[in-house]
Amino acid sequence: MTYFIKADRFLLENEEKTNGYLQVEHNRFSSFVDGIPENAEVVDWSGYTIAPGLFDTHIHGINGHDIMDGTVEAVHGISDAILPLGVTRFLPTTLTSSKEALNDAVTAVTRAVKQGLKGAQSEGIFLEGPYFTEKHKGAQNPVYFRDPDYAEFQRWQELADGSIVKIALAPEREGSLEFIHAVRGEGVLPSLAHSDADFECCMSAVDSGAGNFVHLFNGMSGLHHREPGVAGAALTNQRAFAELICDGHHVHPDVAVLAERLKGDKLSLITDCMRAGLMPDGDYHLGEFPVVMKYGIARTETGSLAGSTLKLIDGIKNLHLWSGKALYEIWHRGSLSPAASLGRDDELGSIASGKIADYVVIDDDISVQAVAVAGDIKYRKNRQVDV
Repeated sequence: MTYFIKADRFLLENEEKTNGYLQVEHNRFSSFVDGIPENAEVVDWSGYTIAPGLFDTHIHGINGHDIMDGTVEAVHGISDAILPLGVTRFLPTTLTSSKEALNDAVTAVTRAVKQGLKGAQSEGIFLEGPYFTEKHKGAQNPVYFRDPDYAEFQRWQELADGSIVKIALAPEREGSLEFIHAVRGEGVLPSLAHSDADFECCMSAVDSGAGNFVHLFNGMSGLHHREPGVAGAALTNQRAFAELICDGHHVHPDVAVLAERLKGDKLSLITDCMRAGLMPDGDYHLGEFPVVMKYGIARTETGSLAGSTLKLIDGIKNLHLWSGKALYEIWHRGSLSPAASLGRDDELGSIASGKIADYVVIDDDISVQAVAVAGDIKYRKNRQVDV
């Protein structure tokens, strides 16, 4: 399949290109050209902008579904729901729970992927927990917290057919550094989260292979001028990525801008979305905890934030507005940076020759008009697409 995309603007890694044609060949981006061959197939998006497909590396659920439902239907439901929001790739994300519940969740994701997802495509499983500490537990259930267990992780990896690509843990737990080193050696991204570790502990974890800090400022010891804590380690260590939820509730807008200035392309925008996303206010569950969503904000009975209901594209809109930076720079915080955190930026995350042709068509209001996965248009606004 070969065709040319015509549009007013293309968001590239280091610039915004106007006019011209972008060639898609064999499901991958090819080159930009000023003219096209006679009788070439053209997909005309004049008046619109072409941007890379978004990559949500931390999402629990949406539209009434949750990965911890442990069903293939939930995985398919999430895949279908996030595609019209501009997300072409995602990491199905678990919560701290019982071994049995995690077994079911991992197995369900694996089965759903084998069946074939019609919407956004899974790039592997993210285990958020269960190796955390209680002080910054958030909506994670401390009943199941424990020290890292490499043999246990390997059993989950077997159930997943090797598709677990990311795991979060608290580095102060006994055996964490050895665990981090071991899983990093298997190509898994160790991430630091729900932790009260000090600055030195976090730096040692990064030295051992931890390459990411989960939902920056949330579920971690805060920044202090005499003890930088987990947040300080995340902000100052340029080897590690940091995730950010840009909904204006989890992190103050000015602090989000500060994080973007300090981290640059090491900042990954995520949603941490749970099943209440796209749903009306009301009562829900996040894992085993009852959650109340009011005005779009989900909280546990104790008042703690319980994930989010954020759309990733809205996080991009917010940071674009708050920072005043060019759209192409901020957009890549939700596409290229997440891909790079997983070592997938050679294939995903930007419009570049040879990369998989995931792209989003947006209007001047940054609203999604169409979405393509590997060159195939899977969604058009107000129009049915056969997939």
